[in-house]
Amino acid sequence: MMQKLLAMHRRIGAFDAQLAEWGGAALGLALRCYIGWQFFKAGMVKLGDWGATRELFRLEYHVPLLPPDLAAVMGAGGEIVLPLLLALGLLSRPAALGLFLVNLMAVLSYPQLFDFACPAAVNDHKYWGMLLLVLAVFGPGRLSLDRWLQRRAG
Repeated sequence: MMQKLLAMHRRIGAFDAQLAEWGGAALGLALRCYIGWQFFKAGMVKLGDWGATRELFRLEYHVPLLPPDLAAVMGAGGEIVLPLLLALGLLSRPAALGLFLVNLMAVLSYPQLFDFACPAAVNDHKYWGMLLLVLAVFGPGRLSLDRWLQRRAG
């Protein structure tokens, strides 16, 4: 009886390991696509009306250490390129860290968020920051170009 229980336990454990591996991979892909989409949309809005974007960076957003026009280009560029890399799972950790910095700059350079006039916006940035750190620490998962390239390289 004990032998049968141990054998069943081993089979369940092997199934659990496979489920966790593929479930984690699917969750990582979903997380990368979700967080990437949030930033990509913001980048497309910036590109959609570049004149307004430049004015926002001149008058509203106070990015430390950067001139407003350079900050606008870097912000929009980061919100377009980094989410694509993240969703593909290519250079995922650097892309997640880059988006974390874009997110941090967005919060720091727009002081109206700290007035708690927009608590939902502040919470969104907190959640996005935490999710990006999770991706940076744990990586993109099995369903990524990073993993595929790693396996091809040996």
